[in-house]
Amino acid sequence: MAGSVHSKHPWSPSDIRGLGNYSLCCCVNALLQSFSATWELINVLEKWKPTGWGHGHNVPWELKRVLQIMKSDQPQPVDHRDFLHCLDRNNIPLYVQNDADEVFLSILNLMQEQMDDEALVCALAIKTLYQIPVELHLQCLKCASICRRDSYLLSLPLHIRNGCNALDDCVRSFFELQELGGDNSCYCAQCGIKTTSRQGFRLLALPPILCVQLKRYRNIRRHTHKLSCSVTFPEAFEFREILNEEAFAKDFEQRDCRYTLYAVIVHLGNAMFGHYTAFIRHKESERWFYVNDSSVEPATWSDVQKTYGGHCRETAYMLLYRRCEKEEDFESLD
Repeated sequence: MAGSVHSKHPWSPSDIRGLGNYSLCCCVNALLQSFSATWELINVLEKWKPTGWGHGHNVPWELKRVLQIMKSDQPQPVDHRDFLHCLDRNNIPLYVQNDADEVFLSILNLMQEQMDDEALVCALAIKTLYQIPVELHLQCLKCASICRRDSYLLSLPLHIRNGCNALDDCVRSFFELQELGGDNSCYCAQCGIKTTSRQGFRLLALPPILCVQLKRYRNIRRHTHKLSCSVTFPEAFEFREILNEEAFAKDFEQRDCRYTLYAVIVHLGNAMFGHYTAFIRHKESERWFYVNDSSVEPATWSDVQKTYGGHCRETAYMLLYRRCEKEEDFESLD
């Protein structure tokens, strides 16, 4: 899994910096590139003034430090071993091929847990940045009673099928009602027994940053397999054009439902062995760049589209979209 050791490409912007591959850390490297491109997160961390924590164990503190270094003019590649050892102390081990989505969720949860009491506003801001509030809707098919419970997701896990997939179809499938029966039957308080029911999610709101996980790994006969089938995804999309009204909760009143893609976490290899890289869309130039550990090279949207999957082993695994606040930001990608 060792990556390139080349220095930054001369055409690359100064604020996209490569990272050395230490201790099989390509997964963390790709995620750090996505965090570095999430300026909303950086703004929150810059406002946070930590107190009372041992810095070597505090994930948000070490993340704040490494993101500052990635924006500095220090020599290439960036040395981020302090951050890696901090993750190791928080049960995200070194020398292990970690799953990018699991590490992503662990880092977000650790940031919320380890910000001290005086920084609750910052911890809440980070949670709100990624949080997808949903209403869990469960209807008993025997007595027709309905149970509703509010919850939230930090990423949208999308099931994919063998063959060709499109992101909008995967999103629609996630919000479709699913029938639960047999061993999956749920207890109905009205009936007093387990009954067949219909379950689904409804959106309460949409976050500023939408993380999408393409669930490419399946457990078949006690073995994990990777699905390298094609999943197409757009550079920009409007949520209301994908879903029907039944997917939105009654009190959903949000107007800004347009999103643009700004980072793609890519996996190369199979379920047992692989390597992570990332495509990053630069904030000022709006150009794409490909980051493979310490190597940073210019890329195009056509290069990003090659990660759809199908015949190639290099496949998109996580997609990060930013909500558009301005009409022109969305229209510029049409």
